[in-house]
Amino acid sequence: MPWLLPRLVALVLGTWAGMVLGAAAGEWIGKPTLGMVVGAGAAVVAMAVLDALRARRLIEWLRRSSYGAPPVEDGLWSELTYRAERQLRLRERALEQEQERLAQFLQAMDASPNGVLLLDADGQIDWGNAVAADHFGIDPVRDRGQRLTNLVRTPAFVDYLQQEGNPAQPVVVPSPLGRQTLSVLVRRYGDKGLTLVISQDVTQRERHDAMRRDFVANVSHEMRTPLTVLSGFIETLSVLPLTEVERRRVLKLMGQQTTRMQALLTDLLALAQLEGSPRPPADQWTAVEPLMKQVRADGEALSAGRHDLHFHLEEGGDIAGSASELLSAVGNLVGNAVRYTPDGGRIDVSWRIRPDGAGEIDVVDTGVGIEREHLPRLTERFYRVDSSRSRDTGGTGLGLSIVKHVIQRHGGEIEIDSQPGKGSRFRLVLPASRVRVRRETPVLLASDATR
Repeated sequence: MPWLLPRLVALVLGTWAGMVLGAAAGEWIGKPTLGMVVGAGAAVVAMAVLDALRARRLIEWLRRSSYGAPPVEDGLWSELTYRAERQLRLRERALEQEQERLAQFLQAMDASPNGVLLLDADGQIDWGNAVAADHFGIDPVRDRGQRLTNLVRTPAFVDYLQQEGNPAQPVVVPSPLGRQTLSVLVRRYGDKGLTLVISQDVTQRERHDAMRRDFVANVSHEMRTPLTVLSGFIETLSVLPLTEVERRRVLKLMGQQTTRMQALLTDLLALAQLEGSPRPPADQWTAVEPLMKQVRADGEALSAGRHDLHFHLEEGGDIAGSASELLSAVGNLVGNAVRYTPDGGRIDVSWRIRPDGAGEIDVVDTGVGIEREHLPRLTERFYRVDSSRSRDTGGTGLGLSIVKHVIQRHGGEIEIDSQPGKGSRFRLVLPASRVRVRRETPVLLASDATR
């Protein structure tokens, strides 16, 4: 130890000096031996007092909450101060590293797409991320230390949280604010009864599950009716002797039901293909004019002269995407307009390019119209304002769903406006990135020019 030898030398020299001074003082009073002993003791006491002062300075420095420069010492106390300072600096560095790791961990938890709450043994909130605050409608700072069950009183959630151990399955509950559906999982950890609450927003999943259930139920219902009719007619043909007129009538009805099932299957396959295929390419261009000519031909064939159809193209242009999908979307809108517009009604189909470069296809009719409360759900599969009317006109309940899928696959949107007794307007809006402008004179399709 490099500090031990100087310490011993200082002790010996200090004691010797005290003895010399004590002997000199003892001779003055005639007792040199006593003076020598007293001098040596005084030297030892002085060194002890000096060590005590140094120890006091060191202790005071160690007791401070923030350590400044250490006291300047020498010898033994210099070594002790150096070692104490080094250990303190190491501890501070380790504490800073642990705090940094904790901050990074909490940042990662806060960035989680799931809600995370940490509860103490009494069920009080110790920490929570922003997602959990949104899920449960709490403030992780203001509500810290509050019992979670005092803030979230949903009975199913409270019962689930109070179960012993770790529940095997999460519980699905509505959020306290009523905006979401939450899947909540509880996990207890540690030996102090701490609890981890993980929440996940399953609103979309629950909605999709409900849509799938409704879809299966609707398909089953739609197929059951024509199959029942066909089964009954087949039994009738095989059992009852029918006249030629009755037989033809039965066969006609069977043909209608068969056509209805074929249309339903065709639309179901079209939807499946739209959902399972990649988005249409953005570099494959379809001219609008021939597309509208084909839509007009199909619409006139379906109308059979019972309606006044007008097609007008304000500007020439091309649309980037699938020609067959676009034809299906616009054709469905025109077909619906024909089906739900009384004989003698007017149907206007137009194409124009907006000043911002976006494209619009409008289908406007003077039909029966639709109540406002039905408009948000019109594009749902099998949703019908009037089921009997839809079946009478040959609709499958999937046409507008196909239109919505097609326009969304092309990056656009569908807008619907309708009033009962005044008709409807269906507008397809295509983004400017999928519209190519070709400036030409306004185009009236051939049959409009003769009107």
